[in-house]
Amino acid sequence: MAGFRSLAYQVRDARNDRALRRHSLRRCLERFAPYGHRATWWHLCDRHGIAPEDRGADPLRLVAALEELEDARTVWLEYERQFAERRRREKHHGLRRPEWVWGGSGDAVVRCADPGVRPEGALGEVLRRLVRALESEPGTGCPVCGEDELRWPEVGPWAGAPAWDGPVCAGCGIVVPRPALADFPSAGAA
Repeated sequence: MAGFRSLAYQVRDARNDRALRRHSLRRCLERFAPYGHRATWWHLCDRHGIAPEDRGADPLRLVAALEELEDARTVWLEYERQFAERRRREKHHGLRRPEWVWGGSGDAVVRCADPGVRPEGALGEVLRRLVRALESEPGTGCPVCGEDELRWPEVGPWAGAPAWDGPVCAGCGIVVPRPALADFPSAGAA
C-alpha cells in the first residue's frame, strides 16, 4: 500500500500517463482529505479547473492540486505534532483527559455535510484558520469562516452521533464539532 509521499511522486512523474497521475492524486485523498474524500476532490477540481471525471486531466493542473493538498497536509501534520507534544506535557503534570479534542482525522479533518458546499479559499488557508481556532478558547460561531448561523439537522444520522459532531455552518458547510462551541444547544434545537 503506497503512502502519501509515494503517491505524490507518481502525480509529479512525467513518465506516467495522465490517467495514472490522476488516479494517484485521487489515492492521495485516501491518506489525507480534509473535507472528506468527495468534498476534497470536488474542491480541488473546482479550484484547479479539473473535470471530476476527466481521466486525461492536464498534468500541470494535477500537480497544482497536489501542491494545494500538500500544503494543507503540512499544516495539519504540524498541528498534530504540536498537539501530541502538549498532551505529553499535560499527562506528565497529571492531566489525563484534555478538555476537548477536535474530532477530525486524516480522512476528514473538517467534515463537510454536503460535498458541494465547502469553505472558500485554499485548503491550507482553511486549515490555518482551523488551527488558530483550535488553539484558542471555544467560541460561538464557525471556527473556519466565523459564521454565527449554525443549523442542527432535524433528522438523519445525528441521533447518537459522536460527541464531536455538531451543527452545520450556514456559511461554509462544515460540521462544527460541539466541543468547539462555548455554549452549544442540544441536537434538534435551532
